[in-house]
Amino acid sequence: MLKERLKGYTIVLASGSPRRQQFLRDLDANFEIRLKEVDEIYPDTLQGAEITDYLAELKAAALEESLSENEILITSDTIVWHESRALGKPKDRDDAFAMLKSLSGKTHEVITSVCIKNEGNSETFNETTRVTFNPLSDEEINYYLDEYQPYDKAGSYGIQEWIGLVAIARIEGSYANVVGMPVDKVYQRLLKFTTK
Repeated sequence: MLKERLKGYTIVLASGSPRRQQFLRDLDANFEIRLKEVDEIYPDTLQGAEITDYLAELKAAALEESLSENEILITSDTIVWHESRALGKPKDRDDAFAMLKSLSGKTHEVITSVCIKNEGNSETFNETTRVTFNPLSDEEINYYLDEYQPYDKAGSYGIQEWIGLVAIARIEGSYANVVGMPVDKVYQRLLKFTTK
């Protein structure tokens, strides 16, 4: 369906995330990956979704000059928002352990923003999912870090991995958003984008 509607367009995904790439494959969309290194620095006055909106737009701005007429750019950013603090990707193992320890037995939010842009249009939107963790022992956290090494993931965990099976008591909102992209919203926006 999407492939048919996007005939004549090329989707450019500016993400090295295997999860986001797989989501676009699952939507049966033709896309190419185009990466440009961006310093993910944001004003410290920003809170929650303001952070991810800002970073998604920052990533889009870095690539917009390279877009041709029939290309649609998708950029995205995800954070874990916990106790009024953004948890991005961990710096190292100690940082990852501290993040998971802080999430243990508590509820946090996973916020993803997506910016979709072409030569004439730009739209940024976000999704928030509330995730509640069961209490985790140090042994369980160490096992997860040793076996899965989730250092490329916001908040130091992937819901689709072992930790998602044993640690997550409840989610409120989009599961796909926690994996890395609110795919239903991306699908709907892409359909609208091609009719603008």
